[in-house]
Amino acid sequence: MTPDYKGVKTQQHRTPAPDGGASGPNDKRGTACTERTSRYDNLETKSTHEILNDISTEDHKVAHAVAQAIPQIERLVNLVVERMRQGGRLFYVGAGTSGRLGVLDASELPPTFGVSADRVIALIAGGDMALRHAVEDAEDDAEQGWKDLQSYRPTAIDTVTGIAASGHTPYVVGVLKACRDHGIPTACITNNPRSPITFVADVSVEIPVGPEYITGSTRMKSGTAEKMTLNMLSTAIMIKLGRVKGNRMVNMQLTNQKLVDRGTRIIAETLDIDYDRAHQILMAHGSVNNALKESLPKQFATNQKSQCANHKDNRDKPQRQ
Repeated sequence: MTPDYKGVKTQQHRTPAPDGGASGPNDKRGTACTERTSRYDNLETKSTHEILNDISTEDHKVAHAVAQAIPQIERLVNLVVERMRQGGRLFYVGAGTSGRLGVLDASELPPTFGVSADRVIALIAGGDMALRHAVEDAEDDAEQGWKDLQSYRPTAIDTVTGIAASGHTPYVVGVLKACRDHGIPTACITNNPRSPITFVADVSVEIPVGPEYITGSTRMKSGTAEKMTLNMLSTAIMIKLGRVKGNRMVNMQLTNQKLVDRGTRIIAETLDIDYDRAHQILMAHGSVNNALKESLPKQFATNQKSQCANHKDNRDKPQRQ
């Protein structure tokens, strides 16, 4: 491991995997752990209860696998936060299930945290059509991902994160290779340790969940692990960027009645006033954050100073290996 990107540890010169993982960014000889046959067989002979119980048994392994990757996720959070504080963006790049999960996570951040839609952007092989219909051959184009990304003019303060269960997807690996060549920070989320994608990522989040219940069906455990990881990643980033107060979504967009009601209740509880008065204040200010800043300016000023101090302390602390 070598220090890079303002103290965030990145990976170089990885050791080849002896157990079927890839031995380099272009090696396809190894079998991804997600493609290996599981201990389950003759599924068509099992009862409905047996099928569901077996799937549940496998799903219970996912949370533990994700927890084991927390140090890697932490490094990625720190990298992205540092870049976004400089005006950078976070890109997700994926294909199939992985791509759809990236789009899902990116699309939920503006309404949840009030962040602009152009700060976290997701690309999926095959474009928007691939969200509803499988475009299976789109992921095989190793050059198209970089072409798609170029329309956003990525720079060295952005972070491009590839999501690929197998770690082999040409569309995704190709993007990270091109980003690396152009000095753009890269990361990956994969369920196959030491796969090709990990060799072209500055920060690699590897979550081996083992063989799938149906061999190769990475929409199952692998997809669940990716979704959990993306939840952790984007939530931690938004908290560190000051988009949350306490545990409340004070920057959420008031786009429907449920969110208006939630915002009203936050104001009512925080200011200890009745619901109707809180609703009036919310409508007058347009957001929970603005309403509370106006009503509790001293408290917000103190919180902002604390955040700045914590940010300085975090920069001064040595990063763990």
